[in-house]
Amino acid sequence: MVNAEELFGRWARGERVIVAFWHNRILMMPIAGRGQRICIMNSQHRDGEVATRAAARWGIDSVRGSATRGGAGGFLKLVRAYRRGYSLAVVPDGPRGPRCKAKLGVIHLAKATGATIFPVSYAASRAKQLRSWDRLVIPLPFARVVVAIGDPLSVPQDSDTEQIEERRLALEQRLNDLERTAEAHLAA
Repeated sequence: MVNAEELFGRWARGERVIVAFWHNRILMMPIAGRGQRICIMNSQHRDGEVATRAAARWGIDSVRGSATRGGAGGFLKLVRAYRRGYSLAVVPDGPRGPRCKAKLGVIHLAKATGATIFPVSYAASRAKQLRSWDRLVIPLPFARVVVAIGDPLSVPQDSDTEQIEERRLALEQRLNDLERTAEAHLAA
């Protein structure tokens, strides 16, 4: 774990946050949660059911919805989960991309809840990268994995359209930089 102190410190103080990561880095993200009460939104399709069941095995709760189907309802369910004491996990480029391009949903979620966003990524010494739209990274057995946590990003509740776009771009840049940070720590 790289740069995890602030995130873990906030959780130790009982604070809730939003953990954001690219869709192609979803497999190892439960490790970053470290037993926290976390809720994520999964699609209403069959693949969302598989993801919901997998997340439950890691102790992560799910709400159903997506940016393309049931998005507003899913967004409100995440806000309710936050109010019930959950930190939130969000995939800013899901469910269909474009890959590594943040959408506005996570920024609006941070604005609505007042939660701080922590970007998270990982790299693996041995991994398979699928040819899917997101180029999913699957660490292979016995691989060394580095999870990197970026600097927190807050979204003031009185943010205007320009400030929201600035935060979206900042999150996108931080997530992309984190991939390189995790890879650099593997090489060290």
